[in-house]
Amino acid sequence: MNVTVFGSARVDGESKEYQDARDLGGLLAKRGHTIVSGGYGGVMEAVSRGAREAGGRVLGVTVAAWSQRLSPNIYLHEERPAATLFERLEALVESDALIALPGGAGTLGEVALAWNLRQMQLMPPKLIILVGVGWHRLVDAFSRELIVDERDLALLTLVENIQEAVAALTSKASQTDRLSASESP
Repeated sequence: MNVTVFGSARVDGESKEYQDARDLGGLLAKRGHTIVSGGYGGVMEAVSRGAREAGGRVLGVTVAAWSQRLSPNIYLHEERPAATLFERLEALVESDALIALPGGAGTLGEVALAWNLRQMQLMPPKLIILVGVGWHRLVDAFSRELIVDERDLALLTLVENIQEAVAALTSKASQTDRLSASESP
């Protein structure tokens, strides 16, 4: 399976967030998954590093227009430059499953895009796993402040940590296959 991991570009190698992302990359790679990320630093580097160290395959989807100011991380096996940020987002959500670690506005935008595409049935059924207490708080706020119902919220899988994310990915992969069948017209 291709698994996209979203998260902050602003974490450094000494942070808990970096280590969690690195561990997640290793856990996913050991299960045979290809890691897909935005290809730059922070969480993207950490998950790529963890996957590479575990012998996994790593793909980074970068933005060609940013090549003068940003370099892809050194742990990628393959870089796929997208012409625009929007093409990059489209490529990132094409994976078989999506996992969001803590991040900022960019991570929130990626999750919101994937969630809305799932709501509108404009992408195949897939897991959108949100890791950490911050996502729980945001989803609680969404349920209070946005016009969403339980069916919308059920498209998001909330977990506390990376171990739970991997377990959810493993246990719900077959459920996603069943979702596919039930959502077909």
